[in-house]
Amino acid sequence: MSAEGPEVFTFRTKEGLTLMLTEKIQNLIRAALISGRGFNIALSGGSTPGILFEYIVKSYSKDDPGIWEKVHFYWVDERCVPPDHPESNYRMVNDTLLGKLPHSDNYVFRMRGEMEPQAEAARYSQLLKEQLPSVNELPVFDLVLLGMGKDGHTASIFPDQMELLYTDNLCDVGVHPESGQQRLTLTGRVINHADNVFFLVTGKDKATRLTEILGRGKQAETFPASYIKPVHGKLSWFLDDDAAKLLQK
Repeated sequence: MSAEGPEVFTFRTKEGLTLMLTEKIQNLIRAALISGRGFNIALSGGSTPGILFEYIVKSYSKDDPGIWEKVHFYWVDERCVPPDHPESNYRMVNDTLLGKLPHSDNYVFRMRGEMEPQAEAARYSQLLKEQLPSVNELPVFDLVLLGMGKDGHTASIFPDQMELLYTDNLCDVGVHPESGQQRLTLTGRVINHADNVFFLVTGKDKATRLTEILGRGKQAETFPASYIKPVHGKLSWFLDDDAAKLLQK
């Protein structure tokens, strides 16, 4: 495990949060391009990442020309629905980000939610092995962007499916505990092998869970998000004041 503890950044507004997070992501991309390589990022769905993606698009005209054209896009998780379905994470990312930035379709590696889940999880696992650089035989993302649910889940790893944190599969199938909907998800081992993991968490309904997880409370071990600890990379949490309010006491 990395010797460094997580960095925690708090912001009064979602706008301030997305501004700093956009700058950090762009700086990581620039550093990769300067070194002569591409940049591999795994994206999450949800309303808060949507705000980030909209800001990235808004700021693009001020950015370095072509900065996004060599970015390779992957997904943290996906609902088992077609790509044009309203619940599709791919659709959300495409509508808010990819459809508005210059990029190569050859660098977009979506999880195929319309396929048979176990077969698609196996295909995506193999794709990660083929496309990403590896360390100790595990693929390495430059950045994994995560959210956290109010139940402490992250990616589509839910509290009643903790085995997805440890499986040797790089991509696997989770099940939403309330709806029963199947979801494709990156697993704990590949997430924890990334060079950078950014949690983006907003809203007062997350405050109690964050206090347990970041404060290492008695219940922390029951929440999947508390097991995200990059082996050799850096972990950063980006929070608005509502989410962080109990941490500040």
